[in-house]
Amino acid sequence: MHFLFPKPKLQPVYFIAKFSIFTSAMMDLLFTERVVESKDWATVLFVLCFAVLAINRSVFEVRFSEFVKIAISDKYLKIYKDSGNMNSWFTISMFLIQLISFAFLIQITLSYFEMTTKTNWISYIQIVTLLGVFILSKYLIEKIIATTFNIEEFNEQFNLQKVNYRTYIGLLILPVNILLFYNDFLSKTLLLVIISIILIINMITYFFSLKNYQNLILSKFFYFILYLCALEIAPYYFMYYWFTKS
Repeated sequence: MHFLFPKPKLQPVYFIAKFSIFTSAMMDLLFTERVVESKDWATVLFVLCFAVLAINRSVFEVRFSEFVKIAISDKYLKIYKDSGNMNSWFTISMFLIQLISFAFLIQITLSYFEMTTKTNWISYIQIVTLLGVFILSKYLIEKIIATTFNIEEFNEQFNLQKVNYRTYIGLLILPVNILLFYNDFLSKTLLLVIISIILIINMITYFFSLKNYQNLILSKFFYFILYLCALEIAPYYFMYYWFTKS
């Protein structure tokens, strides 16, 4: 009987099953990659930033109007110099926009060096988290040192000015981030120009902050030098060292 009715071979069925499993795995991988590389999450964040700006402009009309003039006038800094403004909705919401904006710039920079892709939302979450933890840790350490050396008032007002200036810089680079994120014309020269401009603006605003508190700084010059070296220079040096070595 075996000679008349040979036993059917199972090899084709086996290979079909294997091919089906392989195809399914590839489809899952492609779907996951598409989700990770989607630009929708970035669009949501950009829209959220502009929505917050619109709300602040509507609710805090006078304050917002003075804030956008911070590059040409120090009126905003004089009016809202009280340390209590650090915890206001306006300052916190604008700080979040700053955090989102700088995180996008870092992501785009890392994507240029092929350390990630600019559409990878997982990488972006990691950058935002690390940046947020860094800023918060630095702020808490500054408060501890300021309390130790009895310079709390200077520290609070100085920090508020830095937050205001850096938030303003974050707003300036937000449209730049949008252009760089949705287009692929980034070059090494353009990247260096953008980073150089940001650093120069940051140094200028830092100089203005020091000028506004020069009398207090001179009266406690030793403590200020300690503060400057420990909390303004060292953290960024270690970040630069880690980035270049990585």
